[in-house]
Amino acid sequence: MKKTIPYKWELVIWLFIAFFFNQADRQIFNVLLLDIQTDLGLSSSQVGLVGTALLLVNGILLPVAGILGDKLSKKWIIVCALLLWSVATMLTGLSAGLPALILLRSVATGGGEAFYSPSANKLISENHSESTRATAISAHQTALYIGFIISGLIATQLAFYFGWRSAFFIFGACGVLLAALMAWRIKPDKSQNSGEPLGKLIGGGLRAFFTSPTAWLLAIALTGYQFSGQAMYVWGPAYLQKEFLLNPTRAAFDASFYPQMASIIGVFVGARIADRSVGKYKGIRVWMLIIGLVLGAPFFFLAGTATNEVIVCIALAGFGFFKGIYDSNTFASLYDVIEPRFRSMATSFILMFAYLLSCCSPWLLGELEPTIGLSGGMHLMGVVFLVASIPLFIALKFTLKKELKVNM
Repeated sequence: MKKTIPYKWELVIWLFIAFFFNQADRQIFNVLLLDIQTDLGLSSSQVGLVGTALLLVNGILLPVAGILGDKLSKKWIIVCALLLWSVATMLTGLSAGLPALILLRSVATGGGEAFYSPSANKLISENHSESTRATAISAHQTALYIGFIISGLIATQLAFYFGWRSAFFIFGACGVLLAALMAWRIKPDKSQNSGEPLGKLIGGGLRAFFTSPTAWLLAIALTGYQFSGQAMYVWGPAYLQKEFLLNPTRAAFDASFYPQMASIIGVFVGARIADRSVGKYKGIRVWMLIIGLVLGAPFFFLAGTATNEVIVCIALAGFGFFKGIYDSNTFASLYDVIEPRFRSMATSFILMFAYLLSCCSPWLLGELEPTIGLSGGMHLMGVVFLVASIPLFIALKFTLKKELKVNM
């Protein structure tokens, strides 16, 4: 008799592919940044502004995405979001200047992507128990890393042979096709709050998140993590091209392959440690976040002081591994202190907080590049990464244990 994949894991596979394109559509801009900058005659601060605006739009729309994810069908939110950002990605290939990039790349693409994570993570959480939740979320998270690697390699080759615009056309078209397939394969879901008045639902979600000291501390830590990480994503390929004179394909490979492959290892290591230990020690998920930040920070400094390609690749791999450790428990640690029916909103609130407060980092590195260089920017990001661990120590010491007793 033919064995079939349990639906809870088939769901993860489909969401993995969707998240792959979510991140791939972001990364193709980063790896082709210098090509786009040269072709459109933009300054470093202007191309940095495109990344900053995308994060800003994400942050503004995430609360709306969270509310809808707790109220409406998460399946259709995900499918519609995928369709929107894929069409916007295709149209980005027609951009002729900064206004078009901001409208199509930052507003339309960023707006579509904002609606994905709250519904996707909650849908996974609803279909997986505590014993497999972090592993399932981490498996989904690996799409981010693989998306960065593969999209960077494909996009640079497409740009070399057909121009940078072709990458946006092809990746966007693939996303449109995927949206149709997911509409067919993902089962309908019913919101736990479908009959609850919208005002009451919003009020309950706001109280669940904003009255949780641990949720606030997790949000502050995630802000520092995102501030450093987004700057690395946007400027990493350009840094390798400028500092080590690598061609775009080689720079895209180094900036994506080494950190993202290491992140895949890190995310599964962190997830399995947490899932195996959470029954005995409830604070293990927050410890995974701390380990990721404290041990990952030195690799920013190593990347900024590297004198050759080998050393910088080692630094990128080290950063990626501990980034994966952090990623493995980002949402699982939040869900430990938020009741299930408000988790989509809680996901949107923590991401909103992080994106809005960290969105200026790509622009900031572009502004600082003429004075301190991108290497100096790496050092600055390392400091932020390390400082982000402080609120997590506070949570372990003062707030987490009390809230776990209420919500576990």
